[in-house]
Amino acid sequence: MARSAAYELLALPLAFTRVRTRLRVPRRLLSEPVGAHKLSPVRCLIQSVLSGGVGLLGWFLAMLSVLVLVRGLAYPLMAADGYENSWGGPTLAGAWAVHAALGVLIAPVIVVMIAVFGRLQLRLTRTVLGGDRSWWAIPAAVALAAAGSLFFVAWVHQI
Repeated sequence: MARSAAYELLALPLAFTRVRTRLRVPRRLLSEPVGAHKLSPVRCLIQSVLSGGVGLLGWFLAMLSVLVLVRGLAYPLMAADGYENSWGGPTLAGAWAVHAALGVLIAPVIVVMIAVFGRLQLRLTRTVLGGDRSWWAIPAAVALAAAGSLFFVAWVHQI
């Protein structure tokens, strides 16, 4: 699972590298061979765009997991004056306990999501560059990139 999450986080910089590097990293990191099949500049561009979009979503989720964990564990430092009406309030200890528990519970779920996206990255690379016939990898990557964009815009507007 950790290797799949690492592959997801490597997907964004890999989207800007040579095709040989994109095919070598899954073999070395995940022990999953990916062979080149009918490579063309269009296929390389499609893989770069889709992999980069899903990779951006992975980095955004990684940032959110760190943010949730740090804000939950360091809640008294973040919101020392507004805890009366927050979850777990009206005491600081109750608000801290609830926010810390949520941070500790949500962060691993986000890491598992990143690992699942890493497996999607592998399937996407195999489909676009390796000639695999997984019909669902490309629509799933498009849907995830679009949903991630909408989620990011919504998150920015709520800050």
